[in-house]
Amino acid sequence: MSKIPKNAVKKLVRKKGIVVSDEAAGAIAKILEAKAAEIAKYAVARAKKKGRSAILGEDIDTYRIKHGD
Repeated sequence: MSKIPKNAVKKLVRKKGIVVSDEAAGAIAKILEAKAAEIAKYAVARAKKKGRSAILGEDIDTYRIKHGD
């Protein structure tokens, strides 16, 4: 089970003008959670490498640029 609520996913998809089933919302939530964990891991490593104890927006931006997301 994902920590991202299915209702939040449904709300995002609904804004695109389509309804999403519970099963599909759950699958999307799992993918989003895995991607968020990947980004967080990268951002933590980068912050530590820079000698910081906090993640900054630039860490996320760098991930996005490096990985094309």
